[in-house]
Amino acid sequence: MKNYENVMVFNHPLINHKVAILRNEKTAMKEFRELIEEITMVMSYEAFKDAPTETVKVKTPLEVCDQKMIMDNSIAIIPILRAGLGMVNGVHNIFPSARVGHIGMYRDEETAIPHEYYCKLPEGIENMTAILLDPMLATGGSACDAITALKNRGVKKIKFMAIIGAPEGLAKVAETHPDVQIYVSTLDRQLNENYYILPGLGDAGDRLFGTK
Repeated sequence: MKNYENVMVFNHPLINHKVAILRNEKTAMKEFRELIEEITMVMSYEAFKDAPTETVKVKTPLEVCDQKMIMDNSIAIIPILRAGLGMVNGVHNIFPSARVGHIGMYRDEETAIPHEYYCKLPEGIENMTAILLDPMLATGGSACDAITALKNRGVKKIKFMAIIGAPEGLAKVAETHPDVQIYVSTLDRQLNENYYILPGLGDAGDRLFGTK
């Protein structure tokens, strides 16, 4: 696959270990949900290494010093419904005061074309760094449309994070939105005829919420 400047695929032994458990069809819902959160949290450290900061005065037991802190109201977490909800706590563990918005997208089962049905974003999001979350990056249609929806609402700095990605979807998002930094835990082999990622892990939403 072509190398893209705006794409980072993790190759971390801790993440690889957790993804192996995620893939297992016998992994129960509770453990599956916890693993999604844990992988997201590990990825967030890298994704936000350029988070906006400000210098504040802190009084230690010995003296006053200057210390950098993440700026208030600078981070927005935007899960793509519904599976993206499973990643929210992973980012919130790092940024507990981050605002959360939601974008609802559904995929036509026959054409795989995504459709937006809901969008509720934090006030002032145009001045924040928005991290868009979806565990599965398959065709890239939902991710591209969600990114466009954020841009149309004035968001200037957008990041996208997925747990499992297909080469087809990763290429589509990287080429359609070269200004968006993309973080993918694991890059899989391909999509099948039904647009599912292979080897993948099944339907992330169903496994997160026990709906199948």
